[in-house]
Parts: sequence; C-alpha cells; structure tokens
Amino acid sequence: MDPHRYAPRRLTAAAAAPPGPGLTRRQMLLGSLAAVGGVAAASSLAGCAPAASASGARELAYWHLLSGGDGINMAGLVEDVNGLDHGYEATQTVLAWGAPYYTKLAMASVGGRSPDVAIMHASRVAGYAPGGLLDPWDLDLLAEFGVEESNFLERVWAKGGLEGEQFSIALDSHPFVMMYNLDVADQAGVLGSDGQLAPIESPDQFLEVARAMQAVTGKHGLSYGYLGDGAQMWRLFYTFYKQHGADFDLSGEKAVVDKDAAVASLEFIQQLLDGTVATASGDYGTAVSEFMSGESGMFFTGVWELPTAKNSGLSIDAQPIPTLFGTPAAYADSHAFTLPHQSTPDPEQRRASYQFVADLLQNSLGWAEAGHIPAYQPIVDSPDYQALLPQAHYAPAAEILNYDPEAWFTGSGSDFQNYFLETVQSVYLNGSDAAAGFDAFVRRVDVQLAKPNPV
Repeated sequence: MDPHRYAPRRLTAAAAAPPGPGLTRRQMLLGSLAAVGGVAAASSLAGCAPAASASGARELAYWHLLSGGDGINMAGLVEDVNGLDHGYEATQTVLAWGAPYYTKLAMASVGGRSPDVAIMHASRVAGYAPGGLLDPWDLDLLAEFGVEESNFLERVWAKGGLEGEQFSIALDSHPFVMMYNLDVADQAGVLGSDGQLAPIESPDQFLEVARAMQAVTGKHGLSYGYLGDGAQMWRLFYTFYKQHGADFDLSGEKAVVDKDAAVASLEFIQQLLDGTVATASGDYGTAVSEFMSGESGMFFTGVWELPTAKNSGLSIDAQPIPTLFGTPAAYADSHAFTLPHQSTPDPEQRRASYQFVADLLQNSLGWAEAGHIPAYQPIVDSPDYQALLPQAHYAPAAEILNYDPEAWFTGSGSDFQNYFLETVQSVYLNGSDAAAGFDAFVRRVDVQLAKPNPV
C-alpha cells in the first residue's frame, strides 16, 4: 500500500525505556511501533524546551508523518543516530499523513510549541515559509557538520530555497517510476542484451511492449491504479505533461499552462486504459495486487512500493518511466527536514538539531534500501548504493524530477490533486473529452489563485 496516499493510523514513538535482558533498544522501539495505535496524544505535541536526558544528551523533539514500512525504517535510522552519542537523544512523534499533520505543524509554529525538527514534503515549503512558519537553515553551521549545497542535485536543493534562504534540506526524492516483471518481459521478447528492458522511445512503442506483455500474462500489460485517487492521477499526468517540455506556472493571478501538451498527455492515458494494456477502472490497491501476483508485466508506481515488490517473490527490475514525448521527466516529491519556527531558539539546542539532521543524511543508506533515493549524493555515489538493485537502475529519475507547480495550495497532502480528481477523473474513466476536463481543472485552480495564502 502506498504510504504517501493512504494513512489509516499513525503512531507516536516515545523515547524507549532501557531494554530488558536480551533486547536491544532498536527491538524495543520497533516493537512499540508495531504494537501501539493511534495518533500522538495532545500532551505530547508540545515542543521540547532545552533539556538533557539522564545521560547528558540534549533531548530533541522530531515530528514526521511516516508510517508503515517507512515509519519502521525511520525509527531504525533514528535509533542508529541516537546511538552515535553525538550529544542528542531524538524522540519521534508520528502524526497522521496529509492535512492533519500540516495543520498541527502550523498550529505548533504559531503557538510557540514547535518541535526542534520536522519532516515536510518539499512541495509544501512554498506554502509555509512565506507565513513565517519555518526558520531558515544557517548554511555555515550546517557545513560544520559536513552538509553543503554541493552534496545535493541542483533541482533537489533548489526546491528548499525561497527568496535567497534555505527552508528545507531534502532527505530523499521519491519519484514515480516503472517497475517491471523480468520473467514476463523475457517471455515477451522485450529485454535488451543487458538483461534490462530494451529502450522505449515513443508512445506507440510503449503500447506495443505493453501488448506483448499482456499476451504473456493473459490479463494486462500494465498495472496502474487511479480510481478515486487524485494523487495517482496527477503523478502520471504530470510526468507525461513535463515530458512534453511544458510549464505549469501558478505565479500569477491565472494559471499559465500548455493546453496542447495537457490534452496529448490525457489522450495517451486514455489509450493506456483500454482494458488490454491496463484496466479502465482500477484503484491503487488493485494495481498493487495485480502486479505482485504476476498478472501484468509493468507497474506505474512510486519507489516506496519497492519493499512490497521484493517481498512478492517476483523477479523484478525498475527504471524511470520511459521518455515517450521528447523530454526526460518524472513526477516526484521529497521528504525534507525543516526547522519549525521558534521565537527564541536555544543556540545549543539548534546546534544539536543540525548534528541530528546531518547524521541522518550521512547514514541514509538504510532509507535507500527501502526504495527512496537519498538526496545526500555521497550516499548515492557510494559502492554500497550502486550495488543495490533495482535502486541503482531508477536512481537517474532524481535527475529529471519535477515537483508540483509552486503555489500555497499545491503539494503532497494538499487539495490540489483532489481538484484534479474532481475535474478529470471522467476523462480517465469514461473517455470524456480531455480538453473539457483539463479546462475545468484550470478553472478550479484559478479560483484558488484568487484567494490569499491562509498561513
């Protein structure tokens, strides 16, 4: 299940008690994450005043919205860096994905009860930083801990910047990619001499490959779920839209878009949803199940689904979605570290926060093992990462990623992708007129552009 779209329950990982005989602290923490349900209690949402643990380490409050496999992996990373004895002890508070998380984060910043560090999607920073809800990073201080702009891909670093200041530091990028079943591809005769999928360079060629795979599976060539899911709809549309080299500018009073590119992208998606290449009416869960049971050859999904694919027992590989319209491009977002606003931050507490973030970045290979592409490039360039497959095969997607168009109402967990669902789903589901559907979406976006940023 996609943890970036679905969030049935969220947990609070409090600082673990000393482990009993035979148990490590990590086992205690992971066990509590698996056993405890519900969101954080209100009393635990207060930001930490400067404090020290019994060991003398400074206690850091760390908020994020990662659950499921991502939550367990993050718990492990935090446990690892806490164990470095770098003068801090970070305690996680995990809150409900989407609007609940971002609302609580804004309220905490306004109310003077901010955590020391919080994860945000990079696509949400533009809506928060202008309202004073985030403090900028001191890049000189960050550099003292070995983290500099040169350690990141240009577009990933740039997404955290606003008006000359850096408001977020990316942990990863998580693009929309294409997984494929190696056995099905082999039987369909579409593998290259290197054992990977042969290059696909046009819409017609993609359809041919998908139909060849459908002839093997007897069901579908491609799994892609979108029904009732604006995020899934938008991820694929925006990938193809940007492959046309098109811009989507929300900086003015009206959206400036390339309607021809939008219509061409939507009409190609309609070709995919023909019942043979892909089902015409599948939701996300159906697509996951179909691909993991070997009933399709390819799967459009996010990198976060890699653990599920590996656990399926299938022989799979993955790559960026093929460039079908001339310009390499992929939809993506990033989990990014932010400093929620504090009126009078304690300098030593802030210094400990910087050390904590640097340690997480520099020890993020475990995050890569779960599928995400580390933003800290020394990890990506390392032999250990290059040996990870299929991660190393789809890592180039980070070099061609495209975040949501920038506006106060866009980004992961916002209503922007729901507007796309409301106005365009009939184009996907019923073959409705693509131009009319896209026009309706743009009109809905223009309504939002006429409103002021509420934060």
